[in-house]
Amino acid sequence: MTDLTSTKPVSRSRMPLAFVPGVFVLLLALGWLGAEAISFDLSSIGIGYGSLLMLVLMIALLLTGMQLAFVTGLVALIFTYGWFGVDALPLVTSRIFSFVNGYVFLAVPMFVLMAALLDRSGIARDLFDAMKSVGRKVRGGVAVQTLLVAVVLASMSGVIGGETVLLGILALPQMLRLGYNRKLAIGTTCAGGALGTMLPPSIVLIIYGLSASVSIGQLFKAAFLPAFILAMFYVGYVLIRCKLNPSLAPLPSEEELAEDAKNRPSYFKALFFPLLSVAIVLGSIYTGVASVTEASALGVVGIALSAWIRGELNATMVKESAIATMRTCGMIMWIGIGASALVGVYNLMGGIDFVEQTILALSGGNATTTLLIMMAILFVLGMFLDWVGVALLTMPIFVPIITGLGMDPVWFGVVFCLNMQVAFLSPPFGPAAFYLKSVAPKDISLGEIFSSMIPFIALQVSVLALVIIFPELALWWQ
Repeated sequence: MTDLTSTKPVSRSRMPLAFVPGVFVLLLALGWLGAEAISFDLSSIGIGYGSLLMLVLMIALLLTGMQLAFVTGLVALIFTYGWFGVDALPLVTSRIFSFVNGYVFLAVPMFVLMAALLDRSGIARDLFDAMKSVGRKVRGGVAVQTLLVAVVLASMSGVIGGETVLLGILALPQMLRLGYNRKLAIGTTCAGGALGTMLPPSIVLIIYGLSASVSIGQLFKAAFLPAFILAMFYVGYVLIRCKLNPSLAPLPSEEELAEDAKNRPSYFKALFFPLLSVAIVLGSIYTGVASVTEASALGVVGIALSAWIRGELNATMVKESAIATMRTCGMIMWIGIGASALVGVYNLMGGIDFVEQTILALSGGNATTTLLIMMAILFVLGMFLDWVGVALLTMPIFVPIITGLGMDPVWFGVVFCLNMQVAFLSPPFGPAAFYLKSVAPKDISLGEIFSSMIPFIALQVSVLALVIIFPELALWWQ
């Protein structure tokens, strides 16, 4: 699991960069040996059994602890050789080239770099402190304040993970110190941190657009209203619960309010730079002034200038941000390379037609049932795989089915992101819980974090159902 620009990453061993070329060569050797070990032509078993064998092989390799990127690459090599022969191996490299050659993909490292710079500056902390005077006067106000700050932070960078860690450092200790209910505080922090999955400029939307060949600018427009509705659902839930049960969120004393008034930060300094960054990035995209890639570069310049004006930009900060960006983008690139190769090979095998026929047979050709089957598959995959891998493995297969049934691929992208957001919070491997655990007090267990997120998962499912029932919520801009 990558740290996604967090300064306090989830503990996980990393492969030294110097070993990567050697690992790639090893994968080539293993793929060749694995294919040589097969004494018969794989194509003779048919696409049905071939699909099952591919799935079993992937699960077996994942259970050994091998990273998803290398699992998909190895399986792609084995099936290319075993199904088509050695002459077809160059097809794998052509798929890899087509993936990494996309101009829009440049937006990914730019937005990740924005998040890394934001994470290492004091912009987020000042933003949280500036809203304190408003949040402290309303019952449940600090939780609402946390969600509003999460919306702004997500609109600045679109990177999940780092935002969860930031809120875990800034907001969670504050709510616990004020006597907030632990589960309400934990759930609010995790759910707010996950808003980066939906709110433009979401990296999830960019990867979906790349894998489904859909306009990313249109995806950003489509996701805005559902993301806003979801955030308001969170705010409404917090306020209603605190109204019904005031003990969940005690109000501060007069002395504490007076102390806050004395230490009131500069609202101009705290709010100007974040709102300016959001206006530059999203405003330039929505108005058509700049493409997504160009807007991402503008965003990096804006955050860097903001940090420089605040006196926080230095060589150490730039170096750490660059390293964090390379780690995150390296993960995305490797998963993309492996997934692109695997999907390309599976497509040549006739797998996409096989999956379409299977899903349509199970659904009886009904569009709604087909969609629900896809949602179930995506949710299960999202519980065990990184969202990047889920998108790159499934969207080239699912999107043609969706368009063939007359549904809008832009709308489906919003539905996919909502599904991934549910998976981002769900046990057993919901990444949000592990990100928060890395910075939470030691007495907060993973079990308590997961149980705290149940009401927010229910709200996510509710919004997902609304967008499925009323596609106009995502297609309002058309």
